[in-house]
Amino acid sequence: MDIGGAKRRRGGRRILLGSKIYTQDLIPPSYLDELSLLQDRISPFSTEVAFNMIEQELGLSLVELFSEISPEPVAAASLGQVYQARLRKTGQIVAVKVQRPGVQAAISLDILILRFMAGLIRRAGKLNTDLQAVVDEWASSLFREMDYNNEANNGIKFRNLYGSIPDVVVPLMYMKYTTRKVLVMEWIEGEKLSEVKDLYLIEVGVYCSFNQLLECGFYHADPHPGNLLRTYDGKLAYLDFGMTGEFKQELRDGFIQACLHLVNRDFDALAKDFVTLGLLPPTADREAVTKALTGVFQNAVAKGVRNISFGDLLGNLGTTMYKFKFRIPSYFSLVIRSLAVLEGIAISFNPEYKVLGSTYPWIARKVLTDSSPQLKSSLETLLYEDGVFRIDRLESLLRESLRAKTEKPLVKQQTEGTDSRIVVKEILTFTLTDKGEFVREILVQEFAKGLDALGLATLETAAARVPFSAFCFSSLMTEEDIINLRTFQRLMLLLLGTRRKEDYDNGSRQVSPYRNQILYPEELTSVLNQVESIQDILPVLSIIPELPQESQQQLVELPARMVRQLISRAAARTIRRVFL
Repeated sequence: MDIGGAKRRRGGRRILLGSKIYTQDLIPPSYLDELSLLQDRISPFSTEVAFNMIEQELGLSLVELFSEISPEPVAAASLGQVYQARLRKTGQIVAVKVQRPGVQAAISLDILILRFMAGLIRRAGKLNTDLQAVVDEWASSLFREMDYNNEANNGIKFRNLYGSIPDVVVPLMYMKYTTRKVLVMEWIEGEKLSEVKDLYLIEVGVYCSFNQLLECGFYHADPHPGNLLRTYDGKLAYLDFGMTGEFKQELRDGFIQACLHLVNRDFDALAKDFVTLGLLPPTADREAVTKALTGVFQNAVAKGVRNISFGDLLGNLGTTMYKFKFRIPSYFSLVIRSLAVLEGIAISFNPEYKVLGSTYPWIARKVLTDSSPQLKSSLETLLYEDGVFRIDRLESLLRESLRAKTEKPLVKQQTEGTDSRIVVKEILTFTLTDKGEFVREILVQEFAKGLDALGLATLETAAARVPFSAFCFSSLMTEEDIINLRTFQRLMLLLLGTRRKEDYDNGSRQVSPYRNQILYPEELTSVLNQVESIQDILPVLSIIPELPQESQQQLVELPARMVRQLISRAAARTIRRVFL
């Protein structure tokens, strides 16, 4: 079917609806390329009409406003068209966006029809999603987009929040020359990001999206490829701020928790997250949902977070969403789209690219450093399973967080291949700062448990060499102590930077590493062998002078805190053995 010819004959408003549906992932991929072309092939309206509108809206003649202006539009879009001009007063080259006449009335009729159809589809398909509410939310955003004052204010807010991110460019808005139907902004030269093979800028876009969705909650809601440019000096420029969204704090935290639970294959917790995010009603059969999610996602996440395809996750979820009558909140498609667009652009020249694999390091860093009580609780729940400390999960979070880089040389270099000394330095730098306080307290506690278990194991091993000691002494070591000893071994490996890749891979698996498969004397020998010689410790000691002064001060205070923890544990154990 020639949708290009058909839609071009039907005018701008049909193309507008098509392009917005395209933005929200509601049509098949085979139509996307054509619709993307349509966005660039909309017929412009009369320049004479456009110039008259500029003069009427701004109350000045073109000669008074501009020293020069292009005789024809340089681009035509669904809502309006753009001219290049030079401001007479400042000489600044600007883009002048003029609204298409009569567009609001034309689109209103189309939305009314679309809303009626949404109601019919919901009733016929017995869908749980309120499709009319989705249309209403989209229409509301669309009408706000038709007021260029709103777009200019959105652009100013976006620039203030994200314009300082390295290699991100947000055009300056000229409010003095902006009205409801005319918008003047800084002119940005560049190529569409989708037309250049620049994986670094994709990573910059991922980081910017992370900040939009999970840090500040104010996001660009129309990130189609035409609104993302690579400037000629190699930066990522965002354009068109007519459609933006607000992502509430509780939803941001819920989204982060869902990512954590997905990566760690905690599908029961993921089902709870879907309720928090408004995707599932609280009355849903969570046991059945958990079973279904396990079937959908188990294989997708089996190869690790860096190999999870965002598109595949959404595709695999489709049947389950229909079966359990998932609801699609109005914000959901816009939020998901902002990440899916970046993955779509990237895989066009790198089929192996995974946007979730690039986003997860930032999520890991936020979970480890955020002061939110909800995220702290989530981190504690993640790290302690049935009261047992999951060192493998902490290792995974720490190592993933070290991949959160945006500098060009570091984007190309995975942390996994980085010198172990650098890794240890970054881990120490993080855990010894104010942001790492929560994780530091957990580590101090687990080190104290490990040292306590090490002392018990040493004492019991020494006692075992005494003849007939088995008849005189009961075992000092409990199953918990053996677990703590093994955790201590893993912590030593982590901080010494000597963890072998195969150990790390095994530790990342979901099989519990704490089954008592090895007797603790062997565990003791293994722990002591970690520091066979001074050469093993010297690399760590040499890092200390390079740490910031604040971190060095925190490091000096750690032994005293650990001793207090050890004394507390020893006292509690003595009381238990004497009185219980």
